[in-house]
Amino acid sequence: MEIRHLVTFQKVATLMSFTRAAEELSYAQSSVTTQIRALETSLGVELFDRLGGRIRLTAAGEKLLEYAEQILALTDAARADLAGGGGPSGTLMIGTMESITSYRMPPLLEFFHHRYPKVQLSLRPSLCAETCYALRQGIFDIGFLMEQETRHQGLETVVLAEEPLVLVAAPGHPLAGRNGLSLADLRAASILATEAGCAYRDLFEEELRVEGTIPFLEFGTIEAIKRGVTSGLGVALLPSVTVAGELEKGEMTQLGWEAPFSVHTQLAWRSGRRLSRELKLFIDQAVRLMREDMSLAESG
Repeated sequence: MEIRHLVTFQKVATLMSFTRAAEELSYAQSSVTTQIRALETSLGVELFDRLGGRIRLTAAGEKLLEYAEQILALTDAARADLAGGGGPSGTLMIGTMESITSYRMPPLLEFFHHRYPKVQLSLRPSLCAETCYALRQGIFDIGFLMEQETRHQGLETVVLAEEPLVLVAAPGHPLAGRNGLSLADLRAASILATEAGCAYRDLFEEELRVEGTIPFLEFGTIEAIKRGVTSGLGVALLPSVTVAGELEKGEMTQLGWEAPFSVHTQLAWRSGRRLSRELKLFIDQAVRLMREDMSLAESG
């Protein structure tokens, strides 16, 4: 086994494409094919199933991918240590979502920018299911989740905090100021929501469903939902951190309904993966800063 063959294998396994791997590695596609075949010959196993124009990892390929990531991480660590004087560096691919990126991550981004300027944090917006898939495939190094479930097959997770949810509306909305709202009251209202696949939206929709589907007004971003709410277009269930400013200014009001479910902000990475020092730093600081932030919010 040669290191360059493992690098090529990892890239093909991540992208599930010989063509795209060749482009990113600046190789001819024939060179990528030759390296993969050489690796298969040296190990005596097939690493990919070729299905027409598509490929997928075999059981042996999935096992090798875990080893390859550990070997390559160790190789990178050895280079950094032997180079001398080099602090943490490299790129971390991070799956995240708008509510976390905009309202939870700024202190973490600022910390890394000043403390570890050679570590590039590359944020990739995605829904939780997409983030889990990308983590299992090795596309993302780490990901933020906001879900009810805290255990995910094939992933290691650390729960950062329970994320409070609030139902909000404009102060002049017909439901504002009423206590003990019923599900019937909410079903009769216009509901603004994120796209399907967002955990708390899906849980809210399930709670409201009687027959058929609930006609939610879908907006692309939380900021767009907030503008719709303040304009009186309807009500919305959102993480409280995203509307704290509007509630304090009186631009929105919290309605008298409490969600019977909860979601947790979590950090996840692939099970069995050897964590690089950069990834360990990110996890440690995310846990520290998030819990400090939640403690301040509770005391305030």
